[in-house]
Amino acid sequence: MLVSVIIPTYGRPDLLSDAIESVRAQTYDPVELVVVDDHSPVPVESELDVAAGDDLRRLRFVRHDENRGANAARNTGIRAAEGDVLAFLDDDDVWKPTFVERVVGAFETAPSEPNVVTTGVESVDGNGELLSVIRPSFGDDPLDDLLAGELAGSFSRFAVRASVVEAAGLPDERFPCWQDWEWQFRLARHGAFHAIPDALVVHRIGDHDQITDDYEARRDVAYPLFLEKHRDHVAERGRWDERRFLALLSRSLGQSALRNGYRGEAVRLLAASLRWNPLVPRTLLFFGFAVAGRSGLETARSVKQGVVRRLH
Repeated sequence: MLVSVIIPTYGRPDLLSDAIESVRAQTYDPVELVVVDDHSPVPVESELDVAAGDDLRRLRFVRHDENRGANAARNTGIRAAEGDVLAFLDDDDVWKPTFVERVVGAFETAPSEPNVVTTGVESVDGNGELLSVIRPSFGDDPLDDLLAGELAGSFSRFAVRASVVEAAGLPDERFPCWQDWEWQFRLARHGAFHAIPDALVVHRIGDHDQITDDYEARRDVAYPLFLEKHRDHVAERGRWDERRFLALLSRSLGQSALRNGYRGEAVRLLAASLRWNPLVPRTLLFFGFAVAGRSGLETARSVKQGVVRRLH
């Protein structure tokens, strides 16, 4: 089973080098690596001394002629990939050596015959100190798990069968954020998810540029688009699932509002989430942060940095 690893990147050759080396260190073969340079100021290929070898079936650099965003870069990589399994690695993350081997093993042997396999993740600070560990869990109905707040996680944490992409569609380039989450809602319509609880991904939180938590982009673009794409489908499952869906999105947007200092909007959104579904303790927790004012805001921001183990 050929695994295609897709790394989108922009202007971070030092971090990219570590990501590539973590792919080269994988215990599984065969692997092809597709690095998509989203029009970095200096082409990343010229800044790296890497080549295909015994540890990689193929290494390709593809460069956009203009900056188009991470999802567009991932889609370029998907179109260029030839593997049976597509795995994604952000350039500021690294994989532990058995990531690909464990993921392929799950695709081949899991009784559910999954189309998506996800793993746990460690978040570390700039000094490598552990901040948090997240361990996913999925049952027979991945959409039910997503509605309950479970996550397959960021792109670095999950892989998909290439064959399911045609049915589910590519990641939606219109989303300024929540791209991974939205794609998982579509993938969940087309087969099982399997979770490997072990933390096989290391997410680095440091001083380098990362995708910002842009509340206004979430509120004005991602949130209404998510509703438009998925509310009707979820509602077909029944009124309770629709309520869970609305509560989930309101809570996620409310948390973003709180972290970015929009306290009034956070209170309104989190209160709405509680009305839709009062049975989620984490919603009540963040509502308390919002009502508490400045002290609650600081606590919510520390949650974002991983001080609290598992809140989305």
